[in-house]
Amino acid sequence: MGENARNRQSEIDALRHGLDLGFSLIDTAEMYGEGGAEEVIAQAIANRRASAFLVSKVYPHNASKQKAIAACERSLKRLKTDYLDLYLLHWRGDIPLAETLEAFETLQQSGKIRSYGVSNFDIEDMQEASQLKGGKGIVTNQVLYNLMRRGIEWNLLPWCRQQGIPIMAYSPIEQGRLLNNKTIKAIAQQRGVTAAQVAIAWLLHQENIIVIPKSSRIDHVEQNYAALNLKLSAEELNALDAAFPAPSKPVPLEML
Repeated sequence: MGENARNRQSEIDALRHGLDLGFSLIDTAEMYGEGGAEEVIAQAIANRRASAFLVSKVYPHNASKQKAIAACERSLKRLKTDYLDLYLLHWRGDIPLAETLEAFETLQQSGKIRSYGVSNFDIEDMQEASQLKGGKGIVTNQVLYNLMRRGIEWNLLPWCRQQGIPIMAYSPIEQGRLLNNKTIKAIAQQRGVTAAQVAIAWLLHQENIIVIPKSSRIDHVEQNYAALNLKLSAEELNALDAAFPAPSKPVPLEML
């Protein structure tokens, strides 16, 4: 969002409608629209900040002690709020992770963020981070996870579950590529729902998985909301497993 001024009002309307339905988590980043997405969100949550759980992410090149604090302050200014509910390192770069965690702890202590976490971290990154000062404060890992991208099930997802760290699954419909799969379409047709709802429901049936589909249209927001009540049967889950097998060996973490 925030990349095309012509779409701004529809994006604002979609976000507000989501809040009206009872959605709360809004995920963004300084990268999205180079801050434009945060400005759209600011308009959407005006006078209703308490209804939103705001997540933003810092660029890796801004993840040093001083730059991360400054980047967070810029995000807060664009979002027109004085705190973030969750602040993530967007992906790992060249700046030492210990320095980023130190910045996150400072931001947390000052009340500018309530919690912090990471994004696009594979198991080795998570294990390393957990041993650093501030590493135990990591509350989530946002990664690419959907029916086509099940690699995290081999070791990253079990490790995070063991540590009590929920996964935030981005691109749950693989940027639309899952919508034409014949198995997903067949289940959707039988249930009278959309293919996107089936793909999202598959993620939601799992423990400690947070799903963050992009929703810049009101009709998509409503479809995503309806997916919360779509419970897939054991037969449907087995059919999806057959169409999209779980990994049989370690798979490097994928990104989009």
